[in-house]
Amino acid sequence: MANTQLKAARLAAGYHSQQALADALRVGVRQVRRWESDQPPMPQPEVAQILTRLLGQDLASLGFTTDGAVPGRRTVLAAAVGLAAVPTQSVAVQPATAAEDYEAVTRSHRRLYWSVAPATLHPAAIAHATLGCALLPETAGQTRQRIAAALAETYLLAGRIEFFDMRDADRAQQTLLRALQGAGEADDSLLGAAALAHMAFAPAWEGDRDAAVERMVAARTYARRGPASAELLAWLDAVEAECETRCGNTRTALHLIGHAEDVLADGSEHESPDWLDWFSSVRLAAFKGNTQLRAGHLPQARETLLGVLDQLGPAEEKQQTVVLGDLAAVEVAAGDPEAACGYALRALAQLERTWYAMGMDRVREVRRALAPHQHERCVRELDDRLYGWSTTVSALAR
Repeated sequence: MANTQLKAARLAAGYHSQQALADALRVGVRQVRRWESDQPPMPQPEVAQILTRLLGQDLASLGFTTDGAVPGRRTVLAAAVGLAAVPTQSVAVQPATAAEDYEAVTRSHRRLYWSVAPATLHPAAIAHATLGCALLPETAGQTRQRIAAALAETYLLAGRIEFFDMRDADRAQQTLLRALQGAGEADDSLLGAAALAHMAFAPAWEGDRDAAVERMVAARTYARRGPASAELLAWLDAVEAECETRCGNTRTALHLIGHAEDVLADGSEHESPDWLDWFSSVRLAAFKGNTQLRAGHLPQARETLLGVLDQLGPAEEKQQTVVLGDLAAVEVAAGDPEAACGYALRALAQLERTWYAMGMDRVREVRRALAPHQHERCVRELDDRLYGWSTTVSALAR
């Protein structure tokens, strides 16, 4: 009788052929055939360790006659999120299709971010992450790796919502740390780079340049380990530019943005990961316009931001509110309060349809800058809209 225990464990771990398992173990496919025969020979100790780790079961459970077993270990992510101690060599009770099903929900959440209210999507993402943590101990091999990657992306999405939509930086940092740990479980260096780069925003917002730079150095290190696309590398430049801008170093920021533009122009042979849906050449231009504004280059900022507004798609409503807020800030700085109020009112109208805390932050900054003109009619009209029932309640509830 063939070694059906090994075959079942192989399939559950996502290795759908003997060749796939042989490639993962770096052994010949003939060796795997012998292990799945009716008289399987005992693997060499080094290979046995890798085999039990990949398939999530000890040698006896894999159909080998042995008195010993390879001990398990508690996963880093399980320890971080407070799960019960679970060995990586526990029985893989979930089928390989579990990864496909879990990834499908992750993809759906990724798309829903652009249209669903943050307060609605965030609990769903956290619940999905909790499910992923529960699934990890019940999977092994490629199935486990795929679920871990989707889990990391889910935590990344939740962290983005917490920071950009809910303005809860402390909570976002903890969630992004879990995203980093999930990326480690999946051995996905690009997801790790994304988590680390997002973790740089919070200290930069507080003016802590050293902490922000430290995280960006780590993010770039992780990016070098994987096949990073031009878009991912350019986004890292853009994030660092945003951090430098927040810390008052606009000249450095503009240099980084110029480098990002060159990277995008040169392209790359590597494709961007599907989850990198928050960045494009248009988004880079939005970064640039904001930096030009803060550097006092008002004509350039106006031109750049108007170009961005023309190119943003209908689904990019959140980004539109930020760009409209920046255009309003340009006009305030240029001494045209009426034009500034016009852009701010457009941003508020958009925020009533799609809430985005970062967009509201921009409008509030503009209103503070309009203090010298607060008795003008256009500013009073802005106040009527800014402090209407719906916008006031929405702002104070978040």
